[in-house]
Amino acid sequence: MKIKTIYHGSINAIPKPVFGAGKKHNDYGVGFYCTESEQMAKEWACASDADGFANRYELDMDGLKVLYLNQQPYHILNWLAILLVNRKFVVADGIPQRAKDYIIQHFMVDYAQYDVIIGYRADDSYFSYAGDFVNNTLSLHNLRQAMSLGHLGEQIVLKSKRAFDALRFIEALPADKETYFQNYVSRDAQARDQYRAMTAQPMAENEIYVLDIIRNNWTNDEPRLQ
Repeated sequence: MKIKTIYHGSINAIPKPVFGAGKKHNDYGVGFYCTESEQMAKEWACASDADGFANRYELDMDGLKVLYLNQQPYHILNWLAILLVNRKFVVADGIPQRAKDYIIQHFMVDYAQYDVIIGYRADDSYFSYAGDFVNNTLSLHNLRQAMSLGHLGEQIVLKSKRAFDALRFIEALPADKETYFQNYVSRDAQARDQYRAMTAQPMAENEIYVLDIIRNNWTNDEPRLQ
């Protein structure tokens, strides 16, 4: 039996997560969003400047079909395609709309067949980096770098009834806003500062932008994506 300990940050203790509940415009659609980091769960629990809980669970991974978006053969444009169809993402006409359509058409993953998705966590900062890439103002290299800013780590998302049935509640660990809201704000501010510093650097001649990807008809087998 392969057991993974995971945490869900919330203002509430959640002994029994409800399958099918939640917002449909999250990164990977409706699901139960967790992390392996107790610290991160407590920060997200207090993100609205209120006390909360890091709900701790054990997930029996045996028999679950898992999509590891941060491992080969997948790459960052697969993650971005899923993000673009799930998050509310208003793009301008011209290159941004063309880029969105191209990424979804050529790099979408059939993620609905999986019980669990493990991939990047796209908080508001990360979501803005994705927007800059689609708007052709951020290179592919810098998008990859940006995804490590703030050290948010990976999120583990339970998508199927089978995954929910494999989850066992252990305890709800209190998270006080005096500590963890400040940690949340500081982490986000640091990531934004690092992003500004990174994008202020001179543009390298060999940088790849989304318009280059479209012009050169990149697909999933493009070696430079791995």
